[in-house]
Amino acid sequence: MNKVYELWPELEWINDPELRKKTADTWELALKKSVLNAKNLSEIPFTLLAGPNLKVSFMDHKRAVVHIVRECGLKFNKFFQSEMPVNMDVLIAGAILADVGKLLEYELDEHGKCIQGKYGVFIRHPFSGVSLAEQCGVPADVCHIIAAHAAEGEHVRRTTEAWIVHHADFMTFMPFREKWKM
Repeated sequence: MNKVYELWPELEWINDPELRKKTADTWELALKKSVLNAKNLSEIPFTLLAGPNLKVSFMDHKRAVVHIVRECGLKFNKFFQSEMPVNMDVLIAGAILADVGKLLEYELDEHGKCIQGKYGVFIRHPFSGVSLAEQCGVPADVCHIIAAHAAEGEHVRRTTEAWIVHHADFMTFMPFREKWKM
């Protein structure tokens, strides 16, 4: 469990101790089931869709998303509190867990390069992430964020928290993807 808190000091931003624990437990379960370890997460690229020379690590991207999400949630609550309050615990837990399923989707090839594994070909990370989270008792409103943060979320009605995570994730992904295409 200490590894998870080292990986995710942002867990402390979740005020509800039960939700904080369930979020940490989900990461612990993912690390147990994955061929990747905590060190790998600071070395592998955050996406396989932005070209071979991407230097931004999985954890750099994930932590940036969580920080952006937090700031956005605070601003929503400052300016829209009466009309559209944001549950900050749900928002932060959802952002921390959004890509937890990639630990099952990704593998390392014989050269140590990160690739999409056979499991990931059939089950993308939003689905495996929800499965991991549900095994740890994560509530439905947080699982919704995991399920809806990627392209699969285009087919559901997103909560405000899910929209925030979706946009933070894509605004820190699409510029890298577009740069690679140029």
